[in-house]
Amino acid sequence: MPGVETRYPGFDSAVGCIILAVELTSINKNPEVQEYQRVELSCIIKNSNTNDPRIEWKKTRNNETTYVFFDNTIQGDLKNRAEIQSQSSLVIFNASRTDTGKYRCEVAAAEDQNILAEITVNLTVKVKPVTPQCQVPKSVPVGKSAILHCQENEGYPSSVYRWYRNSDALPEDSKTNPKFLNSSFTLNTNTGTLVFSAVNKGDMGQYYCIASNAAGTARCDAQLLEVYDLNIAAIVGGVLVVLVVLVFITVGICCAYRRGYFASNTRSSGQSYKNPTKPDSLNYLRSNDEGDFRHKSSFVI
Repeated sequence: MPGVETRYPGFDSAVGCIILAVELTSINKNPEVQEYQRVELSCIIKNSNTNDPRIEWKKTRNNETTYVFFDNTIQGDLKNRAEIQSQSSLVIFNASRTDTGKYRCEVAAAEDQNILAEITVNLTVKVKPVTPQCQVPKSVPVGKSAILHCQENEGYPSSVYRWYRNSDALPEDSKTNPKFLNSSFTLNTNTGTLVFSAVNKGDMGQYYCIASNAAGTARCDAQLLEVYDLNIAAIVGGVLVVLVVLVFITVGICCAYRRGYFASNTRSSGQSYKNPTKPDSLNYLRSNDEGDFRHKSSFVI
């Protein structure tokens, strides 16, 4: 028809012929699925004159590339839980968190002039968070700082964290919400850290944390944070009482030493605890008639 130009896929008007080329397309280049569910990595051959093209799938994760489908066989850890469907699409029946990565579908068609085509599919396997580990101080004095921790490492994508006090969600900064203006806390939702620069009586309550991502949520049990007054007068009074008691004890010990209560029980007076000495006026002689000993007086002139 005059004035109408007919175009065909792969038609080169300069040479007046159709260039045969294999073309690929995908229904979803960024599929997301929860762990343990089925997912299809779509790779559709759009144009090809080759009836039986060679198809390969490769996976790249952490900068490491491995074969997934090669020589008409599923490879690696997908071997008993994946297969090729609709000629070139890869279907995983039981997706695991380790399946997350970039998958490249390569098709080689020998009868096409452009014999090689490829397409990349980014797979994300979402993992629900596990119960986070929460750390809440049991008691903190008024005016002192306090840090609450909340963390879990299983969820994918990485979890974000929200702290609650008595079922009230805490904002990232207490100064941004009129309800918490009397508090002095900041919350890092990426690390799960809740920091009080100076607690007050109003901060006392039951605290718990919820970790969440695209796959779901998980929470820890509530824990009580007690806030008590620091009685300086009572502390000073207690210290003074202890000092007075120590003074009395010291004085008592000194008096006891002076009165001799801690002296030795042995005394040097008389001949106590000693054998009596022999007087000079007595001579001890042994005889058979008088037994073992007899004495005789002697006088010194």
